[in-house]
Amino acid sequence: MPLYEHVFISRQDLSSAQAESLIEHFTAVVTDNGGKIVENEYWGVKTMAYKINKNRKGHYAFLKSDAPPAAIQEMERLMRLHDDVMRVLTIKVDKHSEGPSVQMQKRDDRERGDRPEGGFGGGDRPQRSFGDRPERSFGGDRPERSGGGFGGDRGAPSSFGGGPRR
Repeated sequence: MPLYEHVFISRQDLSSAQAESLIEHFTAVVTDNGGKIVENEYWGVKTMAYKINKNRKGHYAFLKSDAPPAAIQEMERLMRLHDDVMRVLTIKVDKHSEGPSVQMQKRDDRERGDRPEGGFGGGDRPQRSFGDRPERSFGGDRPERSGGGFGGDRGAPSSFGGGPRR
């Protein structure tokens, strides 16, 4: 059977238990139609890049499935009809990656407190404060420009009308 990965976003005003029950509900839909969910992950509430149905945040869930196309179509159909699900993305993959997804790996790093030395900037660059800025001057220090813009010398006639009229 083909392998699929699904990500869906549910409304932000649901509780975590309700969002996880949605995962169980759609897992049951796939298994009732002859497929199986290999793995599921609840990523939690995340801020979205833009508003969807007046929501700035949403509960993200990730499913890995091994199911026939008819089961996936039925699950997607029910997801799109469900009032609590805002977006669905399904991708057909050649094989499932082992271990947790990238989103869960990032969460593990945050929980352990793995931060680079010297803050978020990293590298060998020294940290600057506002008092370290060089002095800037605006105006009079520039050399005077010679010539003009399109017209060349101001006295020479040009096709752009930069010179004196005859």
